[in-house]
Amino acid sequence: DPTVFGNFKTHPVVVEAVEEAVRSFSFNGYPPSVGVPQAREAIANKYTHPQAPLTANDVVMASGCSGAVEMAISVLCSEGQNILLPRPGFCLYNTVAGSRNVEARLYNLVAERNWEVDIAHMESLIDEKTAAILINNPSNPCGSNFTKAHLKAILDVCERHRVPLISDEIYADMVFSGQVFAPTATLTSTVPILTLGGLAKQWLIPGWRIGWITIHDRNNAFAQVRQGLFALSTLINGPCAPIQAAIPKIFAEIPDDYLPALNSQLETHARILETELAKAPGLEVIKPQGAMYVMVKLDLGSFKDISDDADFCHKLKWEESVEILPGECFAYPGTVRLVITPPQDKLHAAASRIAAFCERHSR
Repeated sequence: DPTVFGNFKTHPVVVEAVEEAVRSFSFNGYPPSVGVPQAREAIANKYTHPQAPLTANDVVMASGCSGAVEMAISVLCSEGQNILLPRPGFCLYNTVAGSRNVEARLYNLVAERNWEVDIAHMESLIDEKTAAILINNPSNPCGSNFTKAHLKAILDVCERHRVPLISDEIYADMVFSGQVFAPTATLTSTVPILTLGGLAKQWLIPGWRIGWITIHDRNNAFAQVRQGLFALSTLINGPCAPIQAAIPKIFAEIPDDYLPALNSQLETHARILETELAKAPGLEVIKPQGAMYVMVKLDLGSFKDISDDADFCHKLKWEESVEILPGECFAYPGTVRLVITPPQDKLHAAASRIAAFCERHSR
């Protein structure tokens, strides 16, 4: 949650847009379950692309991007089928799949290649019961960003096996210097894709719970999927109407320098952790490329009394009052994940404490 410490605040236009929507008294009733028409139109206009055109009818609103994840997996996967998920990956994917009795098959991301997919391993997991592949780019927990060439390699797998793709792009455009974000749907004209997004991260309002799915389907492969998403949207009758209604103003009036400034601030924070943790014994920092995270590999052989990543995090919390997440939370033992959004002084302090901890426990 980037808002915890108060140093990352949404733009005033976002607050003004919601205030205007509330004061209009036009959005106090139940909205259409698929979403407020103005919001769907604004999202389609913002994310349409010559290579991946969108209309309002291609947008389905959700309760946060987490709600979009739930809807996408639910509509594509039936009980007894399987879905391919990233390892390391956001734990909600596994949770949603398991709750629907869908088998989660985890394909490996390769730390030494800035968390690119092991394409051969991904392809080896596919069988006749594979209902979908899910990718998350830029990544939580990895802080990575795929190149166009790598995304095309993933799409080639989908093409060969005729498997649809779920592309979680909640961190869309949130990349650091030297990186270019590529929307996955712009790189294919044949693979059907459900792209997931929301207001939470780029606009720094995760508690407002506004997400969406955009349906990319130029060959009508998703005709039933589209109807299924419309049906699933009736389970909650759509997310909060006034905040949906604020989306057109948010997209139209936030200045162009907002996102570059946010990305620059995030990168400064990331480089603090990258630089300072690289000095600590037993740690290997994987260079972050975007999003809000840094992943660090542990050389457990460098420590005299640390058994695994969970033990590292547990002892660090009690000895240094620094809380980070073990890689086992993301199905990737032997690593830890740090969030880069605390204020810079707290990042410096945390990195110093982690370094002292590593020194104290090193062989």
